[in-house]
Amino acid sequence: MSDTYTVLHDSHGLVAAELPLDRAPYKALVITVLAWQNPNLTSRDYEQIALQLTGHARAVAADVQRHAATLPKNDGRGALAEVILREAAGRLSAPIQGAARCAQNRARLVERPEAVAA
Repeated sequence: MSDTYTVLHDSHGLVAAELPLDRAPYKALVITVLAWQNPNLTSRDYEQIALQLTGHARAVAADVQRHAATLPKNDGRGALAEVILREAAGRLSAPIQGAARCAQNRARLVERPEAVAA
């Protein structure tokens, strides 16, 4: 097994724009990760979970950005979305670490994005 992973580079956002978000599996993963008390996983397992959650968080952020762009300029939801998206970008820029805390932080980020898009 390799110690590297491949990052999909989609500079035009075509993948996220054409694939509908299937939130159900990620909601189940978030519930599980946030319920951890003393998980006994390997560092690589935590990293893989954090990578899955990071990918989904980025897809959700892109979806929220697209929806926010359609709002009128004077709509407060657009301003709120921008604040939340900046916060999410900052949190997503933190390096992934092979620890339960990192996976749980990513799970918290994914937990309630629909509040922004509503």
